[in-house]
Amino acid sequence: MSDPNQKGFVRYEDVGDDYLEKRQLRRSAGWVLLWALGVGAVISGDFSGWNFGLSAGGFGGLAIGTLLMAVMYVCMVFSIAELTAALPHAGGFYSFTRNAFGPLGGFICGVTDTIEYVITPAVVVFFIGAYMQTLIPGVPVPIWWILYYGIFAFINIRGVELTLKIGLVVTAIAAAILLIFGLSVIVSGQFNGSLLFNIAPSEGQPTWLPFGWEGVFKALPYAMWFYLAIEQLPLAAEEAHNTVSDIPKALIWGIVTLLGLSLLVLVLNPGLPIEATTADGVPVSGAAAVGISGAPIADGFRVIFGDGLVFRLLTIAALTGLVASFHTILYAAGRVMFSLSRAGYYPRWISIISKWHTPAIAIIVSSLIGLACAFLIQFGGTTVGPALLNMAVFGAVISYTMVMIAYIKLKLERPNLPRPYVSPLGIPGAAVGSVLSVIALFACFSDEAYRPGVWGVALFLVVMIAYFVFYSRHKLVARAPEEEDALVGRAMKEIDHSHSPHLHQ
Repeated sequence: MSDPNQKGFVRYEDVGDDYLEKRQLRRSAGWVLLWALGVGAVISGDFSGWNFGLSAGGFGGLAIGTLLMAVMYVCMVFSIAELTAALPHAGGFYSFTRNAFGPLGGFICGVTDTIEYVITPAVVVFFIGAYMQTLIPGVPVPIWWILYYGIFAFINIRGVELTLKIGLVVTAIAAAILLIFGLSVIVSGQFNGSLLFNIAPSEGQPTWLPFGWEGVFKALPYAMWFYLAIEQLPLAAEEAHNTVSDIPKALIWGIVTLLGLSLLVLVLNPGLPIEATTADGVPVSGAAAVGISGAPIADGFRVIFGDGLVFRLLTIAALTGLVASFHTILYAAGRVMFSLSRAGYYPRWISIISKWHTPAIAIIVSSLIGLACAFLIQFGGTTVGPALLNMAVFGAVISYTMVMIAYIKLKLERPNLPRPYVSPLGIPGAAVGSVLSVIALFACFSDEAYRPGVWGVALFLVVMIAYFVFYSRHKLVARAPEEEDALVGRAMKEIDHSHSPHLHQ
């Protein structure tokens, strides 16, 4: 007699009636708070990270790379807006790919999301600690990590409404700082367009594209920093007041905001007479200097305002860019671990919620892992930090490719799935986005600094797939919303096939 709980490769275990009651999130967010959640997750990338693409591709190479990545993210935003309205669950990308590719495909995408959302806050808090050390010398940097993780994990546990309102405040301040920066550059008269093209070109290459099309290719991973993490918004599907309208609206206005900010920063920052010295002791300025700067916005403020009080106040305020991303991605880390745990892929105890209807255990677990990663960066040598950061980027790009192919597959195989919001770009948009994401995936290999991160992701995926194959595939929960949707979809598909007319009789 066959086991009714066995569904192909996986087995579902029966759970009590109170299982989902202990794992019920609370709806507390309108589209404005969700907009801040999406923009806040990304905005630290406008303050630093993107600028290393100038060294990789020159201004022209980074500009073309940014345009290509902007197209990719726009295509993805419209695709996941439609998927979220159709499958409004906290699993986000895991939910979409689970419906398209089955349990193993959903699990792999969920793991890559976990890598992105757990590691990124660790890298951000590392930079916050370094920043705080310059403001308040004498305090050991790890104290700042523990303090920031403790404060913002508590805020995330205390309630989603508080979490999102604080996210709105810090995101608004960070965006205001960038607008003040742009206005200051224009009003000061310090901008010099020729400084955009002062990176010495390779032999035979034009000044505007100093490293040719290879430079464009190598600049792609850095161009992603202008938009990386906007895709976390679907994780809030079970906490939005009206998922089918709020999430698409927040995603679209979020990417519009980020496109505007990226244009402002990309054009104005490298055109300032910022000065620096290369590792070889060569003095450089403009784009060449910004390409090696650890804090390009702060360096820009110094050029405009000098080292006085205004500069110091604006630089302190610029810390909100890092805080906004740290706070909001901590939210995402908790949700992705919560959803995978609720469905049985991760240990189920991780998804039990607090009295404030937040995934407290998932937030604590992800924070502790992130804190351990921060210590690895500090004490593991100079290669550990870049490797972890690149693991986050590489994990993200894998999930982009999977989710856009999932969009196309579900469009074709489940045309009757209710879609309250429909992407204006449809299958062609998802196809363009998936091609660009594959190109970005290979671009990660082109930079030697990215390769340890690539191998890190590969190794972690092998370990987690082994965990799934030998253990968690026997422990899945059919009543989890993501699994229930997928199983219903599979049953409907089988019914459709059984009733389809036979063409050859």
